[in-house]
Amino acid sequence: MIRKFTVPVTCNASGVAEAFSPPLSGYIESVQYVKTNFANGVDFTITAEATGENIWTDTDVNAAETVRPRAPTHSTAGVAALYAADGTAVNDRIALGRDRVKIAIAQGGNATTGAFVITVDDAR
Repeated sequence: MIRKFTVPVTCNASGVAEAFSPPLSGYIESVQYVKTNFANGVDFTITAEATGENIWTDTDVNAAETVRPRAPTHSTAGVAALYAADGTAVNDRIALGRDRVKIAIAQGGNATTGAFVITVDDAR
């Protein structure tokens, strides 16, 4: 089942903020940045709170956008899994197990707001 969680974010006077989703379990399908009035050029770092795994990092963002983040995979020996022809990483969805998504904002502007919509597939 696909579930959607909206995380509102409000910056302080310095243009920074930190916000969290509720605990989520499943595969992250997408993250949508909804621009309200964050300043143009906003930076954000989105990670899994407990593990610190990177979900999405972006800088100098001026408009709403949606991404479908994926992470590189590895063999059981810890070696990066690559497509044989050109050495491109094999990527797969990012899994969360009762972990919160942490959203850190920089250069968002004084007391501005925005939101992030996280869709998670918990059917598997």
